[in-house]
Amino acid sequence: MNDTLKTIMNRKSVRKFSDKTISPEDIKTILQAGMSGPSCVNSRCWSFVVVRDKDKLLQMADANVRYADPLRGAALGILVCGDLSRTEFFANAREFWAIDGAIAAQNMILAAESLGIGSCWLGTWPVEERVANQAALFDLPEHIVPHSVIALGYPADDVPPGPRPGRPEWDADRVHWETW
Repeated sequence: MNDTLKTIMNRKSVRKFSDKTISPEDIKTILQAGMSGPSCVNSRCWSFVVVRDKDKLLQMADANVRYADPLRGAALGILVCGDLSRTEFFANAREFWAIDGAIAAQNMILAAESLGIGSCWLGTWPVEERVANQAALFDLPEHIVPHSVIALGYPADDVPPGPRPGRPEWDADRVHWETW
């Protein structure tokens, strides 16, 4: 198995982080990975807010209402946003920004994994309360929509890679060939 496949197969959600900081070079690499993914008609309709301030990370966790505790101990949080001003090329399907944001987030999570940095994806959009809270916290312009948050940091303990209990990596019952 090559390194890319190993990274994909070994990726896991990390919810507890050490105090070690993430270097500026690694942050740039993670963001560059997010920007390297495909986007609808190459609109690149995402933007990112990078947060290292511990108080702001706590506020981000509170703004996401539930299940955002990994931010409380993270070295870094990235708010993935959709930029609706860049969706003019697909006006009949403006929601593609959300798919583009998800692809960017996944690329950043995989880049972090390959660098030995743990991550946890935290959904924001389409939960209106979370979207409104994050938009207010960061004073976002109206055309910028919060999509998701990624908590990042070096794992506090050894989280084993591979299949999660009750969630096999391969489930033949979910695959249909040629027709349903």
